[in-house]
Amino acid sequence: MSTDVGSAASAETQELSAIDMGLEVVQIPVSDTDRAKRFYLNLGWRFDIDLGVGDLRTVQITPPHSQCSIQFGKGRTTAEPGSAQGMILVVSDIDSARNDLIGRGVDVSEVQEQRPPGFDAPEGERSYFARASFSDPDGNSWELQEITTRLPGRPWEA
Repeated sequence: MSTDVGSAASAETQELSAIDMGLEVVQIPVSDTDRAKRFYLNLGWRFDIDLGVGDLRTVQITPPHSQCSIQFGKGRTTAEPGSAQGMILVVSDIDSARNDLIGRGVDVSEVQEQRPPGFDAPEGERSYFARASFSDPDGNSWELQEITTRLPGRPWEA
């Protein structure tokens, strides 16, 4: 198992595409659209739209300062409610984010640090390794991940 997190190219790496593709929306399978809407709005997320057309209903909500929104509703996906697992919300201060969610009535796990065996990091550095989790009423799971310093190669070059 490799713990190499560098940005060096490998023989397995394909040439990067020059086409801009932004991940802007992720579908979340829920059993009760109104209950899910209340839950996500209670998190303090921005309400974007609640649109019904024929047999379809789409609710779109965006986490604070995120470039990616979530959508759920009637006729949006055939995935089983609660089957979206391990979606990651990146935060700069996991303790503050966790406390904010707890203050909003969300059951959030304790913060855990998960480092690869043998990985050395400066004392107190938790970037990428500090995580806490919570779920929506259907069991779709979310992880808070603290990132304070980005690994090299993360931003797209102009």
